[in-house]
Amino acid sequence: MGGVPRSGKSCQLEAHGYHVDIAATGATLRELHYNGRPLIAGFPADQIRPAMRGAVLVPWPNRTADGRYTFQGEEHQLVIDEPRTRTAVHGLVAWESFRILRLKESEAVLESVLGARPGYPWQLRVRVAFRLEPDGLHQEVVVVNESERPAPVGIGGHPYLLGGVSIDAAVDQWTLTAAADRVVLSSADRMLPERIVAVEEEPDLDFRVGRAIDRTVLNHCYTGWHRTDDGRAEVTVRGADGHGARITWDRRAEWAQIYSAEEQVDGIHRAALAVEPMTCPPDAFNSGTDLQNVPPGAQVDAGWVISAL
Repeated sequence: MGGVPRSGKSCQLEAHGYHVDIAATGATLRELHYNGRPLIAGFPADQIRPAMRGAVLVPWPNRTADGRYTFQGEEHQLVIDEPRTRTAVHGLVAWESFRILRLKESEAVLESVLGARPGYPWQLRVRVAFRLEPDGLHQEVVVVNESERPAPVGIGGHPYLLGGVSIDAAVDQWTLTAAADRVVLSSADRMLPERIVAVEEEPDLDFRVGRAIDRTVLNHCYTGWHRTDDGRAEVTVRGADGHGARITWDRRAEWAQIYSAEEQVDGIHRAALAVEPMTCPPDAFNSGTDLQNVPPGAQVDAGWVISAL
C-alpha cells in the first residue's frame, strides 16, 4: 500500500500555461512551471522540504534573536532551531499539516490551526489560497487570531526563483532588478539586523536598475520599494536567454529578503534566488517594527504573485 509522501498530500493546479504542485505539509509551493519551464527551485514529493523552499512563514518570518522576546510585558522563549545563529527561524506553521478545503483546476485553498505552545501561547487559524490567473500564480495567506488575547503576527513567503530555462545555471549570470531604496545590514555571524542604510552606501547591493548579480553575496532584507500606481513592488530575475521569473506584492508587505542560496542544499548552490516578501523585517518580535498586534477574532493577511518572464 502506498503512503502519504513525506511532503504531505499533493494538490495540483493547471491553467494559462502554468502548472502548480502544492504540498500539504506547510501549504508549501513545491513546484511551479510555465509551459514546462520551472520558475522556482522545487523538490520531489517524497522529500522533506529543503532550505524552506516554497514555505509559508507564520507567525514570524526570518530570525528571532535567541528565540527570546517580550510581548505585552510577558517574556517568551521559542525553540532555537538554527543553532549556528542561535535564533528561531521562519515561524512555526511551515511544518504543520494542512487540510484541503477546496481544490479546483485552477484554485486550491488549504487550512491549518496552529495550536498554542510554549514560546508562542496563541492559537492561530492559517488559510493559504493559490489561484492561477493569466498573469501567474496568486498566493494569499490569511491568519486569524483564535485566542482570547492579542497575538503578535508576521507573514512571509519563501519561493526560490529561477532565471533562464536551466535549473543548474549559476545566479552570477542572471540579471536582478529590485527597485528598493534601503537595505538592512546584518551581522555576519548571526544574520540579525544591525542598521538600515540607503543602497547608495552599499553599491554592491543596489539593484534598482537591473544588472548582473555576478559574485555578489545576497542575504539581505530590502525596503523602501518603488511601487507601481496600484501600489505593487516587484523583483525580477532573468537569465542570459531573457527568460526568468517575477514576483510582485502589494503594500501589506514593506520588506523582502533576497538570498542567493549560498549554502549548498540538495545540490543547489548559487543556482536559485530566494525572494521573500514579508510584512515585517527580521527580528520584528524584538524590534516591534511593522509587527502586527492582532486582536482576538481579528485577521491579518498578505499575498504575492509569481509570473513567468
